[in-house]
This record gives sequence, C-alpha cells and structure tokens, in this order.
Amino acid sequence: MPLKVGTRGSRLAMAQTDTVCMMLEERGITTEVVTIGTVGDDRTGVPMHKVGGQGIFVRALDDAILDGRVDFAVHSMKDIPAKRPEGLSTCAILKRDSPADFLVHTCPLEEVKVVGTSSTRRKAQLLRSSLDVEVKELRGNVDTRLRKLDERQYDAIVLAEAGMQRLGMDLPGTRLLPQWFVPSPNQGTIAVVARDDPDIIEPMRMLDDPVTRRDVEVERAVMEEIGGGCFTPQGVYCSEGFLIAEVLSLDGTRWERIEDNGDSVFEGRLIGQKLRSIAYDLIEDARLTLGV
Repeated sequence: MPLKVGTRGSRLAMAQTDTVCMMLEERGITTEVVTIGTVGDDRTGVPMHKVGGQGIFVRALDDAILDGRVDFAVHSMKDIPAKRPEGLSTCAILKRDSPADFLVHTCPLEEVKVVGTSSTRRKAQLLRSSLDVEVKELRGNVDTRLRKLDERQYDAIVLAEAGMQRLGMDLPGTRLLPQWFVPSPNQGTIAVVARDDPDIIEPMRMLDDPVTRRDVEVERAVMEEIGGGCFTPQGVYCSEGFLIAEVLSLDGTRWERIEDNGDSVFEGRLIGQKLRSIAYDLIEDARLTLGV
C-alpha cells in the first residue's frame, strides 16, 4: 500500500513534494499525493502576521497527519513553527538548496523604486541597503507574484532562490548575498514531517542530510530563543558551523547582529539569548507597531 503524502496545492509545494516522492520511489517506496488547502493559501490578501504567522501553511497538514488522512507531509522548513504538536516527527531534512533571496527585476537595478514582499525581514533589509526603494506588501504564490510584476504593480519582487531553482525558473535580476541579506531560519531546506510511527519514520530517514540537519537545528535554536514570531525582522543563517544572526527594526535603520561559531544547538541557544537581550527594544517596537 502506498504511503499518503500531504502537500499544499501551489506549484512550488507540488514540485517539492514530487522531489521527495521521486527520492522515495528510487528506494522502492511508493507514494500517493493528497492536496490539502491551508489558511495561508486561502487568505493571500492579508499580511502574514495578521492571519497566524509562520504556522499558517502548516497547521492543516499537521491535522491531516494526526487524524490519519495522510502519513507524512512535505514542507519548506522555514514555514514550520517552533512549537510542534505531539505525535509528529521531522524525520528527514533534505540537503540544503540555495539559502539566498533573489530580487527579480527586468529594469536596471538603479531604476528599481518599488519592491513587493510580505516579509518584514526582507523589507527591513531592503530599506537598510543602498537601494533607494519603497517596499509594498505582496502576498500570493510565485506565479501570482510574477504576474503582478509583469503588470508593473512593482518594479521588483523578492523570491527565495531555492524556490526558483525547484521550479526550473531562470529569471532576470540580482542575487542578494546571504551574508548581508541574512535569510530566514531554515530557508532553502525541505523537511518531511510524519506521524510518530516507526513504520513511517524509518523509510524517511534515508533522505536525511546530517550536515543540513545540524545547521538548521542551530538556526532554529537561535530563532526559538529570540522569539518575536514572524513579525520580528530577523535573519539566521548557519553554514558548516559558522553562524550569522541579526534582528532589525521595521524600517531598517537599526539592527543588532552576531557572527560566531555555531557548531551545536547549545551554542545556538546561547547566541539566541544574547541577541534577544541586546535587540529586545527592536523586538518590542515591532510588536507594538504591528499590534501583535
């Protein structure tokens, strides 16, 4: 009997799920895809922090696993919130793709004046940069965002480079270096979440990449200690044990940043605690400004 895999219906989510299914099929495991709608897909006209934040793309899939409609689900790991329901296991983290953001634009970079993104982190980093831009809210899947760019509602939009690669897209624009435009924790990684059942979990473990798992677990430790939810502009990126973490003001004029060794979850927690302490006013200002 095939294992049932839950996924969102967006083209990117389906592409990620297809990648996992092909990897499993190469190992003799058959799968059946079940598409499940989420709050994040249904309410694209509302900023993320007003519809539930980071977990809006995950909860419906969690429920489907726990009530037995599917056996496992495939996620962009950056969408998975810190607090997880009992009975679930993140049993595989695939080798990381590009962690970088990509600024999609067809006009010369110096002519970009209006940029679309729904991310408070991306907005703050763009406003901090040398670009002289206005940042406007933009929600929706990749195709929706590109359509609005084509309609000239924006001069540029920000996409995750990993998502473009997974969709086979070769778009014009500028790669934003992760050393300065520090990505969201776990950006560029695909995670497999399954019911806490050894018969399901064990086959998935073959897909796990231990180097990526270590890096993203350190990033999540930092994220958990900083707190602040999706409304706080924060970037956390660990690569082969070297960690960059920062918290910014919403307008990008102030920030606190730490660069340090991040070989373990313990070190990640210490760095997260220190960053939360020195950036506490930025976190509180964001919370009060956004009313969350």
